[in-house]
Amino acid sequence: MSTAQRYSPRTTCSSTIRIYKRASPCPTPGCDDATVTSTHDWSAGVDAAHLAAIRRHPGEFAPGGALHLVLEVLAYAADEAVTRCVVTLHPDGSVAVADNGRGTDTRRDAQGRPVRKPVMATRDLRYFDHPAAQRLPDGHPRRGVSVVAALSEWLVHTNHRHDGAWAQRYEHGLPVTGLEPVPAGGTTGTTVWFRPDRALSPVDPAGLTWPGLPVKVVRLP
Repeated sequence: MSTAQRYSPRTTCSSTIRIYKRASPCPTPGCDDATVTSTHDWSAGVDAAHLAAIRRHPGEFAPGGALHLVLEVLAYAADEAVTRCVVTLHPDGSVAVADNGRGTDTRRDAQGRPVRKPVMATRDLRYFDHPAAQRLPDGHPRRGVSVVAALSEWLVHTNHRHDGAWAQRYEHGLPVTGLEPVPAGGTTGTTVWFRPDRALSPVDPAGLTWPGLPVKVVRLP
């Protein structure tokens, strides 16, 4: 399958979140912005142990099944200055969540290579195992989109920002490609397309809502 396809409160449209100063520099030598705050540890591009722990306990991290995974993606979208979101339900059971936000934070190293915030393969420092984590519309705590990647057979993260666009594919949470360039298209936003593990119950469209964010649901025949 092609891939084209330190703590201060800050209020967003979805919640009050915590922003942590990055404890270590960007993982790629020469990365030029090591003082920027982040919600994830940029020094750990992939946290395999974290992903494996999620996969061992799907009922804990995806209570209610695939719907919870979609709500995790919608929560991420709501953090990214989104004004609209489209959820597409594909006949193979995969789900695509597309938004018109600013796109996932991406920086460049000294050689000009893109380095993306590791949202899919490391823990979200704001929410994962946090006793006061935000509750999603299904009533369960938010953990972050690494849960989505870990509990999906595959996931393609496509990102459009003002300075470029790329896509990356994951399988069971682990990246299997690099950041592959895709046509910019003159817009910004993120699309997360994933196939939830088949052991999870399917998405109930009636639960696809997010407070204050218009969500359009499309079911393909």
